[in-house]
Amino acid sequence: MADTKANKSNHPNVLFIAIDDLCGCPDAMNGETSVHTPNMNALAQKGVYFTNAHCAAPACNPSRVSVMTGLAPSTSGVYLNRQDWRDCKNLRDRITLPQYFKNKGYKTLGGGKVYHGATLSEKMYEGYLDPRPWDEYFPSKDCQMPREVAPDVWPVNGSKKFYRGYFDWAALDIETGEMADAKVVSWAEQQLSRDHGQPLFLAVGIYRPHIPWYVPEEYFERHPYDEVAVPEVLENDLDDVPEAGQAMARRTWHKWMVENDKWKEAVQAYHAAVSFTDDMIGRLLTALKHGPHAENTIIVLWSDNGYHLGQKEHWEKFALWEQATRVPMIIVAPGEIVSGKVCKQAVSLLDIYPTLIELSGGKISGDFDGVSLVPLLHNPEEETHRAVVCTQGFNNHAIRSDRWRYIRYEDGSEELYDHQNDGQEFHNLADREAYVSVKRELASWLPKHNAEPQ
Repeated sequence: MADTKANKSNHPNVLFIAIDDLCGCPDAMNGETSVHTPNMNALAQKGVYFTNAHCAAPACNPSRVSVMTGLAPSTSGVYLNRQDWRDCKNLRDRITLPQYFKNKGYKTLGGGKVYHGATLSEKMYEGYLDPRPWDEYFPSKDCQMPREVAPDVWPVNGSKKFYRGYFDWAALDIETGEMADAKVVSWAEQQLSRDHGQPLFLAVGIYRPHIPWYVPEEYFERHPYDEVAVPEVLENDLDDVPEAGQAMARRTWHKWMVENDKWKEAVQAYHAAVSFTDDMIGRLLTALKHGPHAENTIIVLWSDNGYHLGQKEHWEKFALWEQATRVPMIIVAPGEIVSGKVCKQAVSLLDIYPTLIELSGGKISGDFDGVSLVPLLHNPEEETHRAVVCTQGFNNHAIRSDRWRYIRYEDGSEELYDHQNDGQEFHNLADREAYVSVKRELASWLPKHNAEPQ
């Protein structure tokens, strides 16, 4: 059933799904590990799947700030998780994405982790939530996420050496509905079932597959231990990586994983959390399908950053390699855009804000560090010859084109990888004379100015 009020105003609703730490493992991404994600697949069949999408920063806070403001870290000065973006002078007068829609007459509803936050820490349940642009937030405007379910004693399988035991995983003997994410999704289902009398901007943050990987046992059972494959790695892979890059790798974490025979367990747990996340996406899509907004809703699904599972002796994100920056992104919109297509052009999460402005009938004005993807939604095979930037800390950047990844650190050291022949980034070509012109062309995409950290 169509949302008649929204159709009359010609303002499509927006369902904005933010996922935490989802790497390129879902179906169609051809990632280094693979998880069957039927609900993401179903969503992709309705729109365009951007399989060469990259975050603006491989960390929760600066990535989410970039999406919500349309500004890169090099513009805002927000580079790290510990920076409270709400105090950033460069963003003081910035109209954020939900505020834009509120100003346009939308009802703005949010729930779950949309801004930076964390569970199992009283202070970080609220995180850096900005309550101002929201008509309603779940669980409240003072708390982004419901209380997390956790074992009585933890870590269960991890080590207290890593985040005081927060880097952990376990199969829980609970019902799926007891999970914090499931409570957020249940709230969102209710919103999708109602006619709100005005166009709706609904943001839903799904925390998994962020650590700790505590999910119901049924999700571990979908990934039998004997069938789990760890990523292929190259012995001494970091030998051709400059010191600045090596310093980003959590080699002690990986050493502990290998020596304690935990690597395969951890990959299994991550995959279990991905399957749980896919089920949550499925619930949202079902609620949308059976509610009053089915025919007039833009959907954008994205992950804030990728995730290392042992590649380059590294775990988590906070690095400038492919596994940390590449993320799933799917955009669905009513109207004339194509459906069921894959776009392999390099795009950025910075593109989400201007794309939503154009898709909702607005005019893009002001400064954005991204571009509208509407042309690619009409023609996903169009060659843009574009490269996108990802930043980890002050003046450390990766440039990703359709073929190349070029990394330049603050000290001037470099990495260069040819994804046409080396998709796993095993061989750093930066020192080879044959690639001087390639590096020069890619370097032209580097930020011209790097804002001081705010």
